Amino acid sequence: MNQKIIFFLLIMAFIPYMLWGQGIREPVWAGQFYEGRPAILSAQIDAFLDNAAKISAPPGKIQALIVPHAGYIYSGQVAAYAYQLVKEMAFDTVVILGTSHRFGFKGCSIYSDGGYKTPLGITEVDHSLAKEISRNSGFKFIPQAHSQEHSVEVQVPFIQKVLPEAKIVPIVMGIPSQKTISTLSSALEKSLKDKKALVVASSDMSHFYSHEKAAEIDGNTISLISSFKINQLIEALEKGENIMCGGSGVAASLLYASKTGEGKVQILRYQDSSQSGGSTAEVVGYLSAVIYQQEKMPSFSLNSQEKSELLELARNTVTKYINEKQMLFYNPESSRLLTPCGAFVTLKKHGDLRGCIGFIEPIAPLYQTIMQAAVYAATQDFRFKPVIAAEIKDLEFEISVLTPLQKIKDPEMVTVGKHGLVIAQNGKKGLLLPQVAVENNWSRSTFLQQACIKAGLPPTAWKEGAEIFVFQAIVFKE
Repeated sequence: MNQKIIFFLLIMAFIPYMLWGQGIREPVWAGQFYEGRPAILSAQIDAFLDNAAKISAPPGKIQALIVPHAGYIYSGQVAAYAYQLVKEMAFDTVVILGTSHRFGFKGCSIYSDGGYKTPLGITEVDHSLAKEISRNSGFKFIPQAHSQEHSVEVQVPFIQKVLPEAKIVPIVMGIPSQKTISTLSSALEKSLKDKKALVVASSDMSHFYSHEKAAEIDGNTISLISSFKINQLIEALEKGENIMCGGSGVAASLLYASKTGEGKVQILRYQDSSQSGGSTAEVVGYLSAVIYQQEKMPSFSLNSQEKSELLELARNTVTKYINEKQMLFYNPESSRLLTPCGAFVTLKKHGDLRGCIGFIEPIAPLYQTIMQAAVYAATQDFRFKPVIAAEIKDLEFEISVLTPLQKIKDPEMVTVGKHGLVIAQNGKKGLLLPQVAVENNWSRSTFLQQACIKAGLPPTAWKEGAEIFVFQAIVFKE
């Protein structure tokens, strides 16, 4: 056969693959992984979103979601816990990080033109952003990676419901590797800067363990994710450990967040397929989480003159109240003392604790908080008898001005000497100031146990579902 004819036939054979990324990708899994009838699909997703717990948005800018990609009957409700957080937010584009189930390749495949079609309509690909990510990463379009892949497709109906005006950039990731994950995260950092873009990491958890074993393995993986132990996560993925089906996208999202600021993870929901009617003998785990940038609180400091002023105010307030049963009238000299802050006043006598009371939340200007806390520490601490006038000269005053509370999931984030603790469960709450752990030479675990005891909870409550909050403090004394 003439070589020109052979070449022409080869070109014609590859035209469908060459054009696939230039047009509309038809739905492949509608009617299988998710409902194929538009009205029923729309109502089903609405029900998932309505049923999702009304979890408050995290305290910062949402950058990425981690959502499962199994059939909606098993994982749709879990995915809804994440998607309901971003409903009608101002995202222009959603970058979907899927994983290749049916075609083995290295690197990533970026769908750069056209759109994805589902029973709910067509969502357009953000051509310019897709090209920019491709240019910054070096990854191109590989038709076979998208043709039968469900991990991207099943996310599109949710996106169509919660962000109906958004475009998408579908990316399918191949064989897990440090190089691929690092390259893609760097490209996301460069390409998404100053853009209203959301990343969605499409991943299931472990596969086909028993319900009990899956809970253990997935719990360990969730701990790695929550604490941003990205290298350990990637190492496990490269070894082929059965911990995640789509873990490359999760690792890339975490690495992207860590490159752009102080990334945080909030776990929203975990369950496995047995909780949706499947067998408990072999389950698949599903995780819903949000990755966000921690809001930086405005810095607050006190100079030596302001600290001295507050210590003098605390002493004078207690003196007047003990002697005259009246509150001191005071106008602060510094405008910073008008800033609402939580604070505690600690009284000691000859080095021994004599009283300590304060306010966790910033409910009043700092100077007023100090005045009230000082009086309460002297008269209302149930552990001690009220201070009498003869004792005042022997009292030592210490003030702790608190930063806002930050809820944490991983107790290893507690740093002795830096953090104070609040442990809360079943309406009970206990607080320990940062200096308490240092003064008693406590380890992290002892600090956590003592905070539980302070709350009237079992010492192990911090391991058994109690909420853990940390804060820092500006501590100064006479």
